[in-house]
Amino acid sequence: MKKKLLVLVLSLSMVAAMMTGCGKEEAASEAEETVSVAVEPIPEEPVEEEPEEEEPVEEEIVDEVPEGMYRSELTNEPIDEALKNQRPIAVMVDNESLALPHFGLSEADVVYELMNSTLNGRITRLMCLVKDWGAIEQMGSIRSVRPTNILLAAEWNAVLCHDGGPFYIDPYLAADYAAHFSGLFSRVKNGKSTEYTEYILPGDLDKAFANSDYSKEYNKYYPGPHYQFANPSTPVELDSAYSDAFDAKVVKLPFPHNKSTLTYNESTGTYDYSEYGKDHLDGEDNEILTFKNVLLQYCTFHQYDENGYMIFNCIDSGKEGYYITNGKAIKVTWTKAGEMEPTRYYDMDGNEITINTGKTYVGFVPDDNWDEVSIQ
Repeated sequence: MKKKLLVLVLSLSMVAAMMTGCGKEEAASEAEETVSVAVEPIPEEPVEEEPEEEEPVEEEIVDEVPEGMYRSELTNEPIDEALKNQRPIAVMVDNESLALPHFGLSEADVVYELMNSTLNGRITRLMCLVKDWGAIEQMGSIRSVRPTNILLAAEWNAVLCHDGGPFYIDPYLAADYAAHFSGLFSRVKNGKSTEYTEYILPGDLDKAFANSDYSKEYNKYYPGPHYQFANPSTPVELDSAYSDAFDAKVVKLPFPHNKSTLTYNESTGTYDYSEYGKDHLDGEDNEILTFKNVLLQYCTFHQYDENGYMIFNCIDSGKEGYYITNGKAIKVTWTKAGEMEPTRYYDMDGNEITINTGKTYVGFVPDDNWDEVSIQ
């Protein structure tokens, strides 16, 4: 009986112990379990980026040309489109005081002035380039030509209009690119000596072309456009474009015989030409000779003989000069690479300059009195 009771007690104790162990293990198991909770990130408020400021694009203003017209390669002014392929003429005009008044020079597109002889106070002669030569009523008086003029006319594929010249011109006129009419023009009774009476009158040039092998249109020797022109709506203002621009209201050239002067006219924005102490007024319409652009070139020269005949060394490079417009001036350099090559003008940074729409005066100043050029 006692043995049975003892076995029963031991059995109950073992069961109790087992139950207690199981409880601790379950508690431990529950304690070890962890619950993972997914934490959603707090959304950040979007940062608005400031838009990049776009630089304004300047629209280039292109001036429209009226129907039936185009911009002249000599002045950039609108002229009849029928003239587009017509070559210009280059007219040799006497600049002695006895030849005044000149006729038709206010109709010229480009006017060159250069020493004609080392004698007689280094007298100058004018060479006038005219695109619309069919409209000439009277131009002159006409005088002889020099080698320099033949080389300059070739830049434009122009036909030279003159009356003879010294034999030094012969090899230049014999060149394939050269075209000229000599002594074929009308005589006008004006009470002066014969040498001051020859003028181009209506019909003279048509007759001269008809009796020659020359084409009225540009030929294979035409080198192309000559100047770089600014858009008329955005003209060149030298004081804005160049830090070294300076005032140029009065330009006095060291031509002792006629004392050429160009004076800025504030009302017209052009340079009025005067010589022999008075304004140059056209004998045809009494208009003053005036220019939008003035180009001056320092140029060496060679004298042929004791008679004063000479040639400018106009084929050269890197020589000094000035560009003058709208009352201001800048220093430039100029280059002419060959007989038919246009003279190019460059600013002091080596960039080809742009000039304004309008007529142009080109003055050749001998190297030995270049320092006497006065720009005020």
